[in-house]
Amino acid sequence: MKKLRLGVNVDHVATLRNARGGEFPCPILAAKQAVKAGADGITAHLREDRRHIKDDDIKRLRNEVSAPLNFEMAATGEMLALALKIRPHACCIVPEKRAELTTEGGLDVWLHEAQIRNHTAELTRSGIKVSLFVPPDIRQIDAAKRTGAPIIELHTGHYANDRPDELKKIESAANYAASLGLEVHAGHGLNYDNVKDIAAIPEIVELNIGHFLVGEAISVGFSAAIKKMRKLMDEARA
Repeated sequence: MKKLRLGVNVDHVATLRNARGGEFPCPILAAKQAVKAGADGITAHLREDRRHIKDDDIKRLRNEVSAPLNFEMAATGEMLALALKIRPHACCIVPEKRAELTTEGGLDVWLHEAQIRNHTAELTRSGIKVSLFVPPDIRQIDAAKRTGAPIIELHTGHYANDRPDELKKIESAANYAASLGLEVHAGHGLNYDNVKDIAAIPEIVELNIGHFLVGEAISVGFSAAIKKMRKLMDEARA
């Protein structure tokens, strides 16, 4: 079975920084430490309200960190223009509500298919890989396929709260998406206790994990937190 990639989301390093202003803790330094500890890529979500990651963070992550940058973005004209200017390795189109604490669910690709198809086409023409953050739902996966995006990321937030039933949905969705020729990623709410069942799904090739690792880093350090997550993922894959 292929090695499972780990993308580390550094959004909430920026959340801590912004609580006091200033420069520290630095999400760019955290990203470099993550790569050194075994992360295969870095994920960052530039929200409309800039509540954590800022525009300059995205530019620096793109230019100063050796690992590929996965730029999470809403399907808006502003974010499309920024992505085309910064040219990250990949863009993951996600839903976004101003009042939410964190991303509450997957993207409704079926409802916004034309808009997402247009964004996907523009990003792809610029050489940027496109993924869509979707729920484990067949209708949404079919719509994602029609947009031309080569990758989906399955939302695992509900699984984190209700494991047995949701795990079956994710397994089925991953298998179906792979049968359509889509590359399958997964993320949201994953931690040491629940990551193994998701990591063991053979069709999934990448996990994106952030909030838990940032929280764990307060106790044990970023490098130790990532190395432990990497070990659990590798054990599940074996």
